[in-house]
Amino acid sequence: MSTVYDCNDPDGREAGLAAAASAVRSGGLVVLPTDTVYGVGADAFDPSAVAALLAAKGRGRDMPVPVLVGSWSTVDGLVMSVPRHARALIEAFWPGGLSIVLPQAPSLSWDLGETRGTVNLRMPLHPVALELLREVGPMAVSSANRSGHPPTTTAEQAREQLGDSVSVYLDGGPSGEPIASTIVDLTGGKPVVLREGAVKLDEISEVLGVEVEHPQ
Repeated sequence: MSTVYDCNDPDGREAGLAAAASAVRSGGLVVLPTDTVYGVGADAFDPSAVAALLAAKGRGRDMPVPVLVGSWSTVDGLVMSVPRHARALIEAFWPGGLSIVLPQAPSLSWDLGETRGTVNLRMPLHPVALELLREVGPMAVSSANRSGHPPTTTAEQAREQLGDSVSVYLDGGPSGEPIASTIVDLTGGKPVVLREGAVKLDEISEVLGVEVEHPQ
């Protein structure tokens, strides 16, 4: 049985964050508000929990799960290195709607799906999400919807799609326009935008000082 917590109420937020942290640590799934759309998350280092997340969404391992972090410094322990372009984008757009793909640290014992040795990282601009991430560490988080269905902008919409597969729902109110994050791939020689969303191409090009590729 899942529980919904109203995070707009101080007592509900405190209880909800405690319940969510406990659920994550015990391998459960949590729905949380972000600055883009609602997400469903699990402990990034618990392969069984990540598999349950994929199953709840009806999603295959060929679509690996991104990782949300609660601080800039967390990234250093998750990737092989943080190149100059990555630092510039993090300083300009985090926390916010920009995801960065980098080669993961080879020592990490996680299984996010068929990542081909990379990891998709983002720091969300939402106080509830950040508080949970700073409590439990990096989380594997995907949009809180069944695969093929629209992204959800409220906890209630997420619950309608994911039901009791999720232990805790953190209700932070409507998320606003359902705009996905922009994804920039920095694993090759040149920055490549895999998906344009909340952050525009010209903004990225201006920060990096180079023309950014966007394959159609």
